[in-house]
Amino acid sequence: MKHEWRKHEKQLYLPKQKPELVTIPEFGYFTIEGKGDPNEKHFAEYVKVLYALSYGVKMSPKKGLIPEGYFEYTVYPLEGVWDISEEAKSRGIEKFDKKDLVFKLMIRQPAFVNEKHAALIIDQLQKAKPHELLEKVRFERIGEGDCVQMLHVGNYDSEPESFEKMEIFARENGLERISRKHREIYLSDARKVIPEKLKTVLRFKVSKD
Repeated sequence: MKHEWRKHEKQLYLPKQKPELVTIPEFGYFTIEGKGDPNEKHFAEYVKVLYALSYGVKMSPKKGLIPEGYFEYTVYPLEGVWDISEEAKSRGIEKFDKKDLVFKLMIRQPAFVNEKHAALIIDQLQKAKPHELLEKVRFERIGEGDCVQMLHVGNYDSEPESFEKMEIFARENGLERISRKHREIYLSDARKVIPEKLKTVLRFKVSKD
């Protein structure tokens, strides 16, 4: 049976529009780090490379690369962990703009993908469609642990409204936000959906008092 994250992993990827506590286990991801305004052209290149690798994994059996345990699945959505630069932090969080952002973009890979198979996919793509950003890609196993998350519907600039709700939820439930970093999971294609309808999962790590 084909594994579809929208059907089989709803708790992780399709939360409601209200905060909740979740525990996120360790998964494997293709990741790439960068900085700057996500509205600038270079950002799209980071996304393009991650999707090319992810579809390379999905289509690998057709090229004779069949990893042990392979199963049919739907490619996972783009995710990003966001922070601001140390320089911006020194100026004060209220004084930063989008050029001060630093990010780690990633796309989760199915359980059968290990470091060896990931390296083969990266090498394969570099030979077929060389791209300088491929040298920055890593395959990492990341576990987030306890987090507060919720679904945000609307443009990215209105996310602070949802984060405020999440902060209140955390305090009321004896949870402490670990850092100002946060994760976004993009359920909508921003090229095809109007800003007011964009769906984004927001998530930050917490510790229990």
